[in-house]
Amino acid sequence: MNTDRSPRIATRLLAVLPIAAVAFSLAACSAPERPSAKEVAAGYHKIVEEAGQTAMYPGDMIECLAEAMVKSEISEQDLANIADGKDLQTSKDSQKLLVKVVSEAAPSCKPAQ
Repeated sequence: MNTDRSPRIATRLLAVLPIAAVAFSLAACSAPERPSAKEVAAGYHKIVEEAGQTAMYPGDMIECLAEAMVKSEISEQDLANIADGKDLQTSKDSQKLLVKVVSEAAPSCKPAQ
């Protein structure tokens, strides 16, 4: 009977544990998941209300703009900030991109008058 095998198996299993722990911790530190258009719209409503600009966004305009934001190259972190009701971008370039996306989408998002 080969009793030599059990310690090797245990050693291999113990070697796997730190690798799994590192993989799990890296997953926990990764960028946030991309919010849905519904989540972004809810946060954007909050931002607009706090700024006293609700009259500038009639009907479902915010929902339409939120869809454009989610489909764009705006980062997950910037979208997560908007979804949380924070008008906070990760950089000046991110802020420019957000303004560009909203400006380009606004004409097609305005309700017919």
